[in-house]
Order: sequence, then C-alpha cells, then structure tokens
Amino acid sequence: ILLPLPPSSLSADDFVNHFEKKVDDIRSSFAKSNDTAGPAHTALPCALTSFSPLSPDEISRLVTAGRPTTCPLDPIPSSLLQTISGDLLPYLTSLINSSLTAGYVPSVFKRARVAPLLKKPTLDPSDVNNYRPVSLLSFLSKTLERAVLGQLSCYLSQNDLLDPNQSGFKTGHSTETALLCVTEALRTAKANSLSSALILLDLSAAFDTVNHQILLSTHSELGISGAAHAWIASYLTGRSYQVAWRESVSAPHALTTGVPQGSVLGPLLFSLYTKSLGSVISSHGLSYHCYGDD
Repeated sequence: ILLPLPPSSLSADDFVNHFEKKVDDIRSSFAKSNDTAGPAHTALPCALTSFSPLSPDEISRLVTAGRPTTCPLDPIPSSLLQTISGDLLPYLTSLINSSLTAGYVPSVFKRARVAPLLKKPTLDPSDVNNYRPVSLLSFLSKTLERAVLGQLSCYLSQNDLLDPNQSGFKTGHSTETALLCVTEALRTAKANSLSSALILLDLSAAFDTVNHQILLSTHSELGISGAAHAWIASYLTGRSYQVAWRESVSAPHALTTGVPQGSVLGPLLFSLYTKSLGSVISSHGLSYHCYGDD
C-alpha cells in the first residue's frame, strides 16, 4: 500500500545532506582509533571459507518465495520475473552461483534508491530530522542476499556464534520475548531482595554508522575467511545510493559506511557488528538484553 507523501517543501538533496551530515557528526564524535585493531581472540575450531553453490531448484525457491516488491531499479516488475523465472532459471543459477563461488557482488547489485520514511505519522513532515532512510534494492540483489543469509545463519547457529541475548532479527524472538526476559530478570532480583537499576541504550543512526573495517574484522574473528569473507567485503564496498523524493532523484552518492536499511543481510550483519558489546557489559558485572539497536 503506497501512502500519500506528507506535505513538505523538502527536496531530495535536503535529505542527502541531512543523512550524510548525521553520520559524519556521529563518527566524528568518537576518538580516532585503529579501525582494524581489536582484542586477541582464540582461534575457532570452525570456519566458513566459502559459500556453496545452490541447485536450480534451490534458486527457484529463493526467487518465487520472495515477496515481489518492485524497486525502481528493477528492469521489469518482480512479480513478472517470478512468473517467467522457470525460463530464466539457467541464467539466474549461473549468476548467483558465480557470485557465491567468486566472492564477488556485481556492482549493479550495490545500488540503492533511498526513500525517506517519516518515523511517526504524528511528526512534523517539514522537519528533515523526522525521517529515516530506507533503501529500495533490486529484487535480484535481495535474492542473492537470501542465498548468503541462509548459509551464513546456518554456520553461526550451528557453532553457537550468535549473541543469545539479542532478540532482534531472530526467528522465534520478538519484542514480547525480550520484554519477558527483562521482566523475569527484574522479578528474580526482587525475589532475592536485590536492588535493580534499568539502563536503556538506543543507538542513533545505528545501521548507517556501521564501520566496514570493524565489521569485516569481526567476521574474521568468527572464522569467516576465504571466498566467504571476500564476498561480504565485496557486498559492503563500492555501494551507492540516490534519494528519491516526490518527482526528483538526487545524484548518486557513494556509501562508505553502514549496512542498508531494507536489505536482507543488513540486520544479521548489524547483530554481528554489535556482538562484542555484550562482553563489555558483562565485564562490568551487569546483565543485558538487546533488541535490534536497543
């Protein structure tokens, strides 16, 4: 359902300037550091060195099971692509498997059309601060992401590498399970005559400020190497976006930080990026629970 755009005198360039300035201001508020430096980690017995090629049947299921959301960057409507996917299956299989085995994401799959979304309907639509950037990505690029998501999630789950205290972006978890966990911790503390202090942390522009070098270093620490690591590095680098607002579209801009909001892989990559936060909190003798960027 497409909702009518709110009344506003803003332009596409206004959103570009705001989104980029917000990220720059947040990044500049931190002290300069070595992006690739990190604590020493014990070598893991497990490793993910490459993504396995998929069979034509697996590719077909990925294409037809995806929600047919058409992006302005799609050459044809995604619903039509799903309808004729049987005829195109040899080419789609070759395209996706070539990317997986070579550890390379085609540049055409790294373009996004950003649609500014009003955070709440009650907010002032003339204030650029009240919008968040949501990336519209081509249907095939998201299909490729799903191929990687399945294998990456399986590797992380089988080797118990995900933060058990992160309820966001996880099957079988929700705001309800997160609330139950925190409430039960408070109830248990009260039953044991202990005092409790609840500290709430919400990260600003969380997805947009992800540092690529730190994220890739985290993947290496989790045993992801070789062509699999190269694929993720290729996915992150060389990305670009254009902001579309009303009848105007901005010029293309390079995206050097962050993971796209609206992507398939973005939530999982963000969860891995913030995984070390749990050990920092625990080192101070505190319990914690995360949901998304909260």
